[in-house]
Amino acid sequence: MPFDIDPGLFALLIAAALFAGWVDAVVGGGGLIQLPALLVAFPTAPPALMLGTNKMASVFGTATSAITYARKIKLDHRLLWPTVGLALVGSGGGAVAALAVSASALKPIIIAVLLAVLVLVVAKPQLGLEPQPRLRTPVRGAAVMLVCGVAIAFYDGMIGPGTGIFLSVAFTTIIGLDYVVAAAHTKVVNAATNFGALVVFGIQGNIWWLLGLTLGLCCMAGAWFGARTAMARGTRFVRVVLVVVVLALLARLSWDVWGA
Repeated sequence: MPFDIDPGLFALLIAAALFAGWVDAVVGGGGLIQLPALLVAFPTAPPALMLGTNKMASVFGTATSAITYARKIKLDHRLLWPTVGLALVGSGGGAVAALAVSASALKPIIIAVLLAVLVLVVAKPQLGLEPQPRLRTPVRGAAVMLVCGVAIAFYDGMIGPGTGIFLSVAFTTIIGLDYVVAAAHTKVVNAATNFGALVVFGIQGNIWWLLGLTLGLCCMAGAWFGARTAMARGTRFVRVVLVVVVLALLARLSWDVWGA
């Protein structure tokens, strides 16, 4: 475990993990902060090792925010647990594919999806501010299980950043949850996607365990505060954070694809 790194870089990792935990608990997208910080600190490390270490830290944060939300917000267990079961398998499959698929080839697709998310959120300012029970049909319930538990979970295992955003938007647009309730469901599913991928990365030997645990404790602190902030500030605050994080993720990915 490389704890002989520059103290400044180590401080960067700690700060990034704290902030990533907060952002991820509020709206998702913590990987936008934490994974790039790991890549900066260890530029010569294998990407799969960085992905695995990031998952190790992230699972602490998502589990903490999931528990914090669940204590205050009623969850739809009939919808949630089948989605969680699918997500464990889907993210594990994504982690296996991470060794064979180039993340750079997928970045333009992710940018296009994020642009669509941004347009949707901006064009429909009332989206996610109030629940829409009329959308809670059996067909839409099955659709959100497949989208979140298979497609988004697979993406999280393979690459990761932005997963929480995709999950949150899926829960709001498909079955009409408001942003805060969607965040509560998102964190449970995201904890499952992180854990499923973590198991595969661990079997592959692609985790720095001590570093992952250290950053995970920081993610826990940030996630606890972030979940409480979202519940206290409400859906309009979460919507603003969502737009800011999507813009930041778009800027980061666009730079990766066209700026360097």
